[in-house]
Amino acid sequence: MIVIRAYQESDWPAIERIHDSARKIELSHAGLDEAFLPLRIAAQRENLLDYPGLFVAEQDGEVVGFSACTEEELAWLYVAPEQMRKGVGGCLCRHMFAAFPQICVLEVLKGNEPARIFYEGLGFRVSALETGQMPGNEAYTVEAYVMRRESGKKEN
Repeated sequence: MIVIRAYQESDWPAIERIHDSARKIELSHAGLDEAFLPLRIAAQRENLLDYPGLFVAEQDGEVVGFSACTEEELAWLYVAPEQMRKGVGGCLCRHMFAAFPQICVLEVLKGNEPARIFYEGLGFRVSALETGQMPGNEAYTVEAYVMRRESGKKEN
């Protein structure tokens, strides 16, 4: 059973391990392997701990994923690679949507088709393709799908 709860400081080693392994997969899909930054740097540059919604997914007492959001944006979602495609991401999203029903936007790196397809299954649709600097690692220019959903919409 997957349990979603608020992040605690003691969760840091687990989310660091999850981010650092899953982020490499995400960047590889987008052809941006060299843009990787470990969580200890990315979290500081992108103010991860300041998000109003910062949650972890636990299974059998082990943290297997985490997410962060504002009232309107799903900003971070990472699942341990060995737990991908087992419902962890969906549980985290459903929890965020319940806590913040106005979440209506997110961004997915172009090329990360598994993520785009996952979010489409939750009711998001690509509304634009934007080019800009990678948040937290502005040395890299990236293309990202801007995905939107009707806030408060029930996902599948």
